Amino acid sequence: MQHRGEIVERAIRQSGYPISAIAKKIGKSRRWMYLMFDNTQVDIETILSIGNIIHHDFSDEIKELSAINPHSFEDPENPYNNQTKEYWKNKYLKLLEDYNELLKKSNQK
Repeated sequence: MQHRGEIVERAIRQSGYPISAIAKKIGKSRRWMYLMFDNTQVDIETILSIGNIIHHDFSDEIKELSAINPHSFEDPENPYNNQTKEYWKNKYLKLLEDYNELLKKSNQK
């Protein structure tokens, strides 16, 4: 039987992310985190939440997660889910150009 708490603890420690910061983001205490590390059956929602925070995919280590599609937890209404780096770079450059134009206009007055 897999010890989910140990798997999560190992991933957190390898990530270098502070345990107190993770606890705060999921609305728990640091003490709760350490108790969770001792729990063999940590719930899947908690594991997924921690995985999102530390950018770790637990599906290789935890059997039950391999059947879950990680994209099913993304916001389907968010139009920015699949944008490329090139899209964001161009958007940023366009905003900078617009900002510079506004600065020029305000300095001319």
